[in-house]
Amino acid sequence: MDLAGEYTFEAPREVVWDAIMNPDVLRNILPGCESLERVSDNEYNGTLNVRVGPVQGKFTGKVVLSDLQKPERFHLEIDGQGAAGFVRGGGDARLELRDGKTVLLYEGKADVGGRIASVGQRLLDTSARSLTRQSLESLDRLIQAQLQPPPPAEEGVAPPPPPEMAPPSEVQVALGVAKDIFEEYVPARYRPVVLGAAAGVALILLVWLLRKLFGR
Repeated sequence: MDLAGEYTFEAPREVVWDAIMNPDVLRNILPGCESLERVSDNEYNGTLNVRVGPVQGKFTGKVVLSDLQKPERFHLEIDGQGAAGFVRGGGDARLELRDGKTVLLYEGKADVGGRIASVGQRLLDTSARSLTRQSLESLDRLIQAQLQPPPPAEEGVAPPPPPEMAPPSEVQVALGVAKDIFEEYVPARYRPVVLGAAAGVALILLVWLLRKLFGR
């Protein structure tokens, strides 16, 4: 499985770098992240609970960072496994300055095996891109919140704590992946028809459920 892309942050490069290297930040922006702890300067242990198509599973493993050249680039290796299979791979990321903004460019490869690999290459690729997009969008929102100037402090009142962000819920993650899968698999000209049909099915199911509940 190959993954490559870029994302633009309207923030200084050092701020983006520090956020990426902060396990407390990553824990709150990675979809399905249940834990992430630093065990050494450049190594983290974590647990992810993710769904890819019909397969859902919890993966435990480690992330190792190397070739750190702050605030320009780094390399990472991942190794995770669980009841649904395993994922092992690595990739490179670099931060570039463009017109006063920070652009994160990333590319990597991963081997996936077990039940999670049974969903097919295309669905795996789409799900990986979707989870990456959602993670970067969450990171961007957190960085923008941190860059906002604090409100004027009142005399004798402690300043407010730095902004925090709750990790995305399972429903939010699933909806984000479903949206990306829909847009990739369904041509634009057919989307209104498919959405209309889906809305019709949902309405029928709702009516059926209400009749069951109220005996009509």
